[in-house]
Amino acid sequence: MPRWPLPVLLAVVCAAASTAAVRVPAAGGDDGDEAPALRAPVLSARRAPAFLSRTVADTRLRVQLDSALAEPALGAARDRSCLVVRQGSRPVLQRRPDERLIPASNLKILTASAVLARLGPDEHLVTEVRAAPAPRGGVVEGPLFLVGGGDPLLGTADYAASFENQPQVRTSLEGLADAVVAAGVTLVRGGVVGDETRYDTQRYIPTWKPGYITDFESGPASALVVNDGFAQFTPRHIAAPEPDAHAAGVLTALLQARGVTVEGVAGEGRAPDGSAVVAKVESPPLGEVVRQMLRESDNLTAELLVKELGRRFAGDGSTTAGLGVLRETLTEAGLPVDQLTSVDGSGLDRSDRATCGLLMAVIDSSGPTGPVAAGFPVAARDGTLAKRFLGGNPAAGRLRAKTGSLDGVVGLSGYVDAPAGGDPLAFSLLVNDLPRDALGSALQEQVGAILARYPEAPAAEELAP
Repeated sequence: MPRWPLPVLLAVVCAAASTAAVRVPAAGGDDGDEAPALRAPVLSARRAPAFLSRTVADTRLRVQLDSALAEPALGAARDRSCLVVRQGSRPVLQRRPDERLIPASNLKILTASAVLARLGPDEHLVTEVRAAPAPRGGVVEGPLFLVGGGDPLLGTADYAASFENQPQVRTSLEGLADAVVAAGVTLVRGGVVGDETRYDTQRYIPTWKPGYITDFESGPASALVVNDGFAQFTPRHIAAPEPDAHAAGVLTALLQARGVTVEGVAGEGRAPDGSAVVAKVESPPLGEVVRQMLRESDNLTAELLVKELGRRFAGDGSTTAGLGVLRETLTEAGLPVDQLTSVDGSGLDRSDRATCGLLMAVIDSSGPTGPVAAGFPVAARDGTLAKRFLGGNPAAGRLRAKTGSLDGVVGLSGYVDAPAGGDPLAFSLLVNDLPRDALGSALQEQVGAILARYPEAPAAEELAP
């Protein structure tokens, strides 16, 4: 006979104890007539199979998750963690939901939510080529200005092909060069000049760990960035000291390869007011840009989108202004922003803080089929989870979640789809102060597997007398 957890046994015992027959007056009979006893007592388990089955499943889930997070090898991380699990509007587990912890890249969930709410999924970021004066007879008498519009995905085909995960979403710089040629330009007398004035020129967050820069966790931020701001990306990455001038140089080479004569060297500057638009290229819709950011955990994309929030809604293309707009947007949505501290949009900074409760609230506000969840990578399938949850892990193909990792920190927030339809489990996990990073990866996969096995429950007839 199976052994069920104590709460379930108590529920069944209480139901079984109520076995006194309940009698009702016979239809149309006198008050003294007695009707036959009901076959099942009013409080029989047979009258509440779904409730008891769910109680068993929830209890098992809590016991297994509590056990995973109490593993002695986790050390101090056992008390520096939070986990919230919900099914639809029903809370299943809340473990330190208000604990303020380093969220790592789970912070990108908040960035994604604010960007989609303020800018919308159908908006585009536009990169322009301008000239003053306008071209005449195919000749540009002066510089050709490449004006950045904050597009983080502007790049070349060879750069996109260098990524392990394929295909890569990008805005084609070759397509912009083709548009310049299609506009009839054959000669540029003043070279190509990059204009990054849409945003400020802060390349990196000052408090980031230096290793994040040298390990290429993010390229230099700019309103005009090509190939993530890397002047070289094979066999190793080398960041361009001036992303705008680098972008101008790449476009110069593409124009020359298409037969356009470009006199002068690439540089940087500001396009004159009223200069003529010669050509332009639009980014993919912002919904797709955000999905790429979440799926690949793209730090530079997160930082540029924050600057765009500042530029559009605070008149200042800076991180500080953008974060102010982000907080304002989440506040207007009724989300608990008092549980957030952030100095960037990517989650790289170790001073960032968030709670599982806040992350869950943002996930709930979008929903399992909403635009934020659409960007979560799928376990064992794509993005940052392409090589995770393998080897028969039941979460493979069913867990959709944003990953996060820094030294001693892991996060995982998203959904696990139900095996036979129904509401998925929504969850948020943050763990800090891990003694070894490998323990964090193992814990993510263990928690994912536990969630994917839900609901583990007996059939109603096993619980009913």
